[in-house]
Amino acid sequence: MTSPSAAGSIDIAATPKTVYALITDLPTLTSLASETEAMTWRSGSSATPGAVFSGNNRNGWRRWKTTCTVTDAEPGHKFGFEVRHTVVKIARWQYDIQERDAGCRVTESTWDRRPGWFKVPAELATGMRNRSEVNAQHIRETLLRLKAKAESG
Repeated sequence: MTSPSAAGSIDIAATPKTVYALITDLPTLTSLASETEAMTWRSGSSATPGAVFSGNNRNGWRRWKTTCTVTDAEPGHKFGFEVRHTVVKIARWQYDIQERDAGCRVTESTWDRRPGWFKVPAELATGMRNRSEVNAQHIRETLLRLKAKAESG
């Protein structure tokens, strides 16, 4: 796989198991994310490869929906999913968790999968011109929220 279009890492004073449980619980992941208003399982009811969930997203007055398919679900280690809008591949998101002496290090990464022709309509729909910069900022915010939630017990 190529390098991510945006990524960030943070050290969290919590076990990998605790962090994994937070990021694979859709209501919790929704509360941590910057654009997401809701995530709902469509097939399956937990983070297992092949399970599908819907995402309802928002930026100001703009709203859009996505369909996400879980690709990686390794408890305490990795959670990843591919994102589509209708049949168009949009992105891949992945959380890697590495155990550390004082807890774990979490790396959140995304790969922009949009075809070139889809970028302008996507910018109009979401109101975001530089998706990589926006995602980098959202990753920083998400990881800080995850750290606060995981460390608060």
